Amino acid sequence: MIVAKGIHTFYGNSHILHGVDFSVAKGETVALMGRNGMGKSTLLKSILGLVSPKQGSVTIAGTDMTGAQTHAIMRKGIAYVPEGRGIFPNLNVRENLVMAARPGIGGRRDWTYERVLDTFPRLAERLDNMGNHLSGGEQQMLSIGRALMTNPDLLILDEATEGLAPLIRREIWHTIRTIKDSGIASIIVDKNVHVLLGLAERHVILVKGRIVYDGGPQALKDDPEILKRHIGL
Repeated sequence: MIVAKGIHTFYGNSHILHGVDFSVAKGETVALMGRNGMGKSTLLKSILGLVSPKQGSVTIAGTDMTGAQTHAIMRKGIAYVPEGRGIFPNLNVRENLVMAARPGIGGRRDWTYERVLDTFPRLAERLDNMGNHLSGGEQQMLSIGRALMTNPDLLILDEATEGLAPLIRREIWHTIRTIKDSGIASIIVDKNVHVLLGLAERHVILVKGRIVYDGGPQALKDDPEILKRHIGL
């Protein structure tokens, strides 16, 4: 799905990403990990064209998309749930969902309006509520539901459960597992490392814009010092 090679990204004179190589296979769930400020969100934005890397290449689903505009990249089967959720405050729940609806690659319509509401019954109770009248947990459900309405091959979740109540977090994690079981690939950024260790097939740890670990969960479970050193657990 994604092959990014040699990504160097700057904010002004600040060199954020230092030659990062990153990939996600079809159907794979990847946990992108690291302390705050290590470049996780910048890597995602560099892949999606929201930030322009100074060096490197990005291939999406076999097509070179280096330097492409974000909307063209997303049309390659990617959906993005950004940090902060990105809900349209002047649209109600129904409108936020319907405006995103489209078939996926090859015309797939696995995720319909009805299926999203079945997945998030709380949204079905708030269809006429405006986006800015929802709780943080409801906004996150809406943001994930809106992403699923595009029938993606890859779902990117930046800070999937940040700031949510424990009950809502459990509901979000249950939904993410459902998404994984449906065959959709995922990149997940979240501070709940223990959940990620039981969910993702691969874990990538960023430290100061460089990848220091890229592998399966078992090595991290066998050597907790890796997480202690780089994540602070």
